[in-house]
Amino acid sequence: MSRVQLALRVADLDAAVDFYSRLFDATPAKRRPGYANFAIAEPPLKLVLLEGTPGEATRLDHLGVEVPSAEEVTAATARLADAGLATRVEDNTTCCYAVQDKVWVTGPGGEPWEVYTVTGDVRPDLEGSAEAEPSAVAGDGSCCREGSDTDARLATACC
Repeated sequence: MSRVQLALRVADLDAAVDFYSRLFDATPAKRRPGYANFAIAEPPLKLVLLEGTPGEATRLDHLGVEVPSAEEVTAATARLADAGLATRVEDNTTCCYAVQDKVWVTGPGGEPWEVYTVTGDVRPDLEGSAEAEPSAVAGDGSCCREGSDTDARLATACC
């Protein structure tokens, strides 16, 4: 099953997790330092919450379509390229505590879209932890966090 992904950058991750847990009557599928995601069955949605700057309003980080297999990412890459869209492929990339194959395109308003599949988990030992601590993701836990050396990459290539 495919589902749309909505990734939001939030100022208070704990408050956002609490709110979206109540809104969708669900608990996070993954909770790591600076990161949480929900795999909502109805409506089919992958909601990703990325810790942002305290006091900053919630904003769109990126959009995506999660697909079940790498073959579907490959097919989407070909379809998007055939449609005349500039694509950027990232195979076996590690970000947001997951290993993924993905292809990126950019919408007319500059909004980044990814079609991706998760091929593995990273740092399952951190599940449920809300404390920022070093991780194997981006070497220091900075993936998907603003203020890191990967900020420029985050705008188009994370999660």
